[in-house]
Parts: sequence; C-alpha cells; structure tokens
Amino acid sequence: MSEVVVVTGPTAAGKTELGVRLAKILNGEVVSADSMQVYRHMDVGTAKPTSGEMGGVPHHMIDVVSPFEAYSVSRYVEDASGVCEDILRRGKMPVIVGGTGLYIQALVSGWDFESGPGEDGLRGELETMYDELGGERMLEELSKSDPERAKKLHPNDKKRVVRALEIARSGGSISEHDRETRALPPRFAARYIVLGFADRADLYERIDRRVDRMLERGLADEVRGLLRMGLTPRHTAMQAIGYKEICAALLGECTMERAVEAVKRESRRYAKRQISWCKRYPDRLDVIFEKEPDFEKAVSLSTNFLN
Repeated sequence: MSEVVVVTGPTAAGKTELGVRLAKILNGEVVSADSMQVYRHMDVGTAKPTSGEMGGVPHHMIDVVSPFEAYSVSRYVEDASGVCEDILRRGKMPVIVGGTGLYIQALVSGWDFESGPGEDGLRGELETMYDELGGERMLEELSKSDPERAKKLHPNDKKRVVRALEIARSGGSISEHDRETRALPPRFAARYIVLGFADRADLYERIDRRVDRMLERGLADEVRGLLRMGLTPRHTAMQAIGYKEICAALLGECTMERAVEAVKRESRRYAKRQISWCKRYPDRLDVIFEKEPDFEKAVSLSTNFLN
C-alpha cells in the first residue's frame, strides 16, 4: 500500500507552511484537501497559498472547478486519488494539506459513498420537490426508508438529503452503502501530522486576525466580483464561511460590521469541529504550539515521526 503524509488541523494553524516545508524535505508535492480552494476566483476568503507561499513546490487540487459548480466529496476522491497516484508514479511523496476532514478521510480510505444506484431524471424530480416542500418534509420522507441517515442530515443540506432519497427511491439505503464502502481496505497508508495550540484562545485570536487580514486584502471586493459574475447565495461555493456572511452584507441583509463578526464566530466554530475531527486519526503526531507556530519545532518533530 502506498504511503502518503497528511498535514491537517484547524483553520489558521499553519498547515500551508508546514506542508510546504515537509514537501521540500520529502521530495513531495502538495495535494490540497480544502473543499473551497477547489473553486476558481475564490482566493482571499479561502486563504489559497500565493506563489510565494508555495515556495516552488507543486500544488494540486486548487482552482480546479468553476464556482458555479457544486463540487462533491466523491468528485474530490476521484480527482485527488488520481493526482496522488501520479505523484507516486513519479517517485515523489504526496503531502496532503488541508482542514476538510471528510475530504481527507474519504481520499485516504478510498470511499465512494456518493455513488450508487439512481434513475435518470429522479434527482431533478427530487430537487424540485425539495424546493417546493422544504427540507423538513423531505427528511420526513427519507425517515420512512432510511431513518438512520435521516437523523444525521440537516434539513438545509439539500444535496445530501436529495442524494439519500435518490438512493432510497432506487431500492437502496445510503447508510448501508456507506457501511459497505467504509469496510473496504484503505487506498493509502497515511501518516497524520495534526497541528494545534496549547491554549485554544491563542488559536481563536489568530483566526480573528486572519479574518481582519482577509478584509484588508479585499475579501468584500472578491465577493462583490463573484456576485457580478452571476453567483447567488444559493450556489454551493457561496455557502463557504466568509463568502456567505459578506454576501449577506453586500445584499443589504445586515451591516458589514455584523457580517465580519459572524465570519469570525463561524470560523472559530469550524475550528472547534476540525479539532474534534482530528482526534479520530490513527498513527498521528500532534504538534502543539504555544502563542505562535514554531515551524522549526514542527519540522523537527514531523521528520522524526516520519522516519
């Protein structure tokens, strides 16, 4: 089984820099595991690494689709696994860097949980029903055939509610499909390096400062440009933290001050979820920073761990 290195952790923890440093040491290339960096024209709010931050290391799975597309986990697994296999064929090490835990786990494990049975036209019919009846009614319908899945889904998660109903209507259960997929042997042998902070308040302070820098770098102008392109709050890309809140302010639904506070609040909440997710990784190295990231320490610990 081919080995890959994963650098992950909460937002603003320093994943990009450590990933680049390790890629240089390991003769590797970076494979982004960020569900929003896949979208073109969304640079500031997704904290995409600049060419300078990439340090000459090839980066993959960034700017791969239009923001008008609804990119899925299964598409990521298909695309990113092909990238990793290509890197390995060239005798290099894939260094998977990012904070979207589901993408990382799906890629390493080789999940294909969004594929499955379906009927032509059924998805469109269910999407129309969702728009007309609402998420609550659709979840009630799903609970009749797949109550386990229905309990896990939020009524506002249109994509997954519709997908679960599509499989249920075709005579299957997405819960059973997921269990079967997860039982398969993993695609890659992963070594996980998880970044964190001894005091979570220090991480939250870094997150707040990062949001302020995004505003200074033109986040509002970036969102304004996306709206001019024809994107709306209904597009998946515009549901990302930072874009959703600033979009609401630009559309007059709240003040910019309130939008910025919401971005910071939601970013801190997301970081908390990321921290919880990372605890599930086996064979991991936890690199714990104090007030600020110490990359010399992180590199030393990581290389010792990987050797």
